[in-house]
Amino acid sequence: MTQEINTKSIWEEQVVYEDNHIIIINKLPSEIVQGDKTGDLPLSEKVKNFIKERDLKPGNVFCGVIHRLDRPVSGLVIFAKTSKALSRFNELFREKTIGKTYLTVVKNKPAKQSDKLIHYILKNEKSNTSKAFNKEVSHSLRAELDYELIASSDNYHLLKINLHTGRHHQIRCQLAAIGCPIKGDVKYGFNRTNVGGFIHLHSYRIDFKHPIKQEDITVTGFPLSNDSVWKFFQDSKI
Repeated sequence: MTQEINTKSIWEEQVVYEDNHIIIINKLPSEIVQGDKTGDLPLSEKVKNFIKERDLKPGNVFCGVIHRLDRPVSGLVIFAKTSKALSRFNELFREKTIGKTYLTVVKNKPAKQSDKLIHYILKNEKSNTSKAFNKEVSHSLRAELDYELIASSDNYHLLKINLHTGRHHQIRCQLAAIGCPIKGDVKYGFNRTNVGGFIHLHSYRIDFKHPIKQEDITVTGFPLSNDSVWKFFQDSKI
């Protein structure tokens, strides 16, 4: 579902859905969703500037951050255009009624064609990493996802991930725990970085019932990347 944006800019590709309440952006892996200690311009501010310029708005533009993706991860991010939408969508995320599907590329083929992974994740604040345990440990949080092997090349494998909980670095550490670290993710066991520091993890699809319009919405967006591995898998049946 894509709404046409009547302006010529790179945002024509990045805006994949928009209405009066929200705007959904296909984030590039180099972008941060919200401001941090780096001082880099966050995606939330870029969206504000884009709307202000496109719509010739004289005053401030509202852009509420509903959820986040790690900087090296690409894909769909929802921003609220009104405070009402921010409140309603925050509630959807709290109630876990938003479906989130990811694509990821791994070097090692998983043992099963598809499986449900359940781990207990413990975050290390000092290193900003998480570790997945098979049994509950002190202060750990239950993490659950489903994966399916979609396609393979000579060297890599494309997995589709349905995320059921939203733990810190969940997909990254759960796949590492079964011996399938994500391509480029040296923090979780891959042997080398990708050029530019991104990892092959992409938020591909979001499903939700619009809390204001009361419509069922499904939005998809493939990585906006010239990366040869993503391009190889682009025509795979997802």
